[in-house]
Amino acid sequence: MVKPGPLDRLTPAQLARLRSAPEQDTAHPMLAVPSERRAFGAGWLFERKLDGVRLLAARRAGKVRLVSRTGQAAGGAYPELADALDAQDCGDFTVDGEVVALSRGRTDFARLQQRMQITDPAVARASKVRVVYYLFDLLSLNGVDTTGLPLHTRKALLRDVLDLRPPLRFTTHRTGDAGALLDEACARGWEGLVAKRADAAYVHRRSRDWLKLKCSTGQEFVVGGFTDPAGSRTGFGALLLGYFEDGLLRYAGKAGTGFSTAVLTALRHRLDGLEQRRSPFHDEVREKGAHWVRPELVAQIAFTEWTPAGRVRHPRYLGLREDKPAEEVVRERP
Repeated sequence: MVKPGPLDRLTPAQLARLRSAPEQDTAHPMLAVPSERRAFGAGWLFERKLDGVRLLAARRAGKVRLVSRTGQAAGGAYPELADALDAQDCGDFTVDGEVVALSRGRTDFARLQQRMQITDPAVARASKVRVVYYLFDLLSLNGVDTTGLPLHTRKALLRDVLDLRPPLRFTTHRTGDAGALLDEACARGWEGLVAKRADAAYVHRRSRDWLKLKCSTGQEFVVGGFTDPAGSRTGFGALLLGYFEDGLLRYAGKAGTGFSTAVLTALRHRLDGLEQRRSPFHDEVREKGAHWVRPELVAQIAFTEWTPAGRVRHPRYLGLREDKPAEEVVRERP
């Protein structure tokens, strides 16, 4: 007797949602929408919002491929994750998740930066920064596209078919009062929660079926320039930040804290390679000693609030994001 597979246990209605998996299904991950919503019905589940880097992974014909949300190969930075996925007993699959570096039980994006820049697998294996791949979705299994299945079914399949031991972990979820769950998450020092419709299909675009519920203010910004360093400081003084609105780069303020000496030096080298004569900002920027750069780098910035003038208050640099194109950076409005 042939042992039934995980897909054989689906209902007829669920089986009707399946189709053949595309050859390349590691592009355009599903993205969440920022929200201040706190009242949810019974059909929602809540996952921890992780402060890491989104990563899609696929195993096809015995080969594992790791891809960033921008479609860039990431296997060189995280070879231990590829090894763990390659060692799975199930057949071919595609999974979605977030790579993080942990520090005392909390995700540490600044620490993860030390791995994100690596492209040599041997160097990555020798790094002291350990990473964990939190998996939260299953996009295909054994040549079958599972994105049309409800989320709760996909998560059950994911947990059933993969051996999720470190460096792989299953992203657990909870249900209940969103406000109370978010308060608990914030008290534990988490970045927030992601609310997801339990019956929603997986779509390769941003969708209101996934909502970001944040504990603190922060988002990505485009780097449009920098200022000269003062005193004994090396590299630069501050990054000049912006976001796109109707195709125009709007000025959002400057960030001058959160940099180590090593980061100041390395980042200045990258900025010098992007320098240009004219300001990329649509707004007039009056900053002494300003240098302008092509708006290509994306920085993760923490801040307390937006000012009435449209500037960020008390910004702090957390790191560069290599997984998001600059042209996608907009002011996040719930």
